[in-house]
Amino acid sequence: MSVSGKTYRALLVGTGGIGDAHVRAVEATQGRVQLVAAVDVDAARAAAFCQRHRVPAALTDFATALRETRPDIVLIATPPDLHGAMCIAAMEAGAWVLCEKPLCGSLAEFDAIEAAERRTGRRTACIFQMRFASSTAHLRDLADRGQLGRPLVAVCHTLWFRDAAYYAPPWRSTWAGLGGPTLGLGIHAMDHLLHLLGEWTEVRALAATLDRAIEVEDVSLAMVTFANRAVASIVNSALSPRQETYLRLDYQKATVELTHLYSYARDNWRLTLAPAAQDDGLLASWQSFPPDVGSTHAAQLAAFVADMDAGTPPLTSGAEARRTLDLLTAIYKSAFTGQAVAAGSIRPGDPFYAAVHGGGRRLAPGR
Repeated sequence: MSVSGKTYRALLVGTGGIGDAHVRAVEATQGRVQLVAAVDVDAARAAAFCQRHRVPAALTDFATALRETRPDIVLIATPPDLHGAMCIAAMEAGAWVLCEKPLCGSLAEFDAIEAAERRTGRRTACIFQMRFASSTAHLRDLADRGQLGRPLVAVCHTLWFRDAAYYAPPWRSTWAGLGGPTLGLGIHAMDHLLHLLGEWTEVRALAATLDRAIEVEDVSLAMVTFANRAVASIVNSALSPRQETYLRLDYQKATVELTHLYSYARDNWRLTLAPAAQDDGLLASWQSFPPDVGSTHAAQLAAFVADMDAGTPPLTSGAEARRTLDLLTAIYKSAFTGQAVAAGSIRPGDPFYAAVHGGGRRLAPGR
């Protein structure tokens, strides 16, 4: 039974490894969301998934599933190049959409999703679960109240390791499949950085294919400036044997660091006070954490359901989601052109507006 409010019927599309996280998220709603069916082009995989998780129906065709199940929510966990069209089809069928990253393959496709939102009255949000931990909300509250001072310098590292087996599925190794660590790995930490620092203004970047036998980059680096005058360095790597996700924010009064891999909770944070801030109450404020909610799919789905209840746009839809995609697109454009790219400058007529990677090409080392 539902705890309160309406019970929402959910359809999961894609039953690969991340599908289990969606099931756990649905279960955490305590009945507010019920998974009524799962779709996968691999019938055997869909059937096994549904049997394992006691999902009522296993289907292989997305359009049929939309028509037969009439879901309120569609959870999309397919390869990235399918996301945009599926988001639009789901909204046109009457559902709200929660879609894995990257939400789509271009700013043009994102604008088509937003047009579908206006046309249907439904919403699409990207899964950026790093935003939804209670510890991040705590940090934002301290920053908004001025207790940390101005943000000055940031470091954002996604240092992961992906071998040849990982890149065997073609979508992970090609431009058409939207592979590469910028879109596929570092996107979470970069979105988290933007959530904490706000509007970015300019980026200078490089990308290279240094070691993996793939079409896309296996490393990218960027320098970003923000509207609040803060500056950040970003590294996204698929080549790093000691894996780590690291976010560091140097404010006037303290350094805040977050070290984890794929998810985090309160204990993954560290605060170091500036000498002049030792006695102003900042440490006590920092230690007054709210009840700990980690950076999980469940935390984001709970917020998404609350938005559906209220009829309000989800946090990772609209302008917020576009800002992150705009940065990733600008990183590729800067890497390919060797030029700085300003926020909001990639518009219709630009090849990077039509495709996040500008059409794709082979990257030489150092580029």
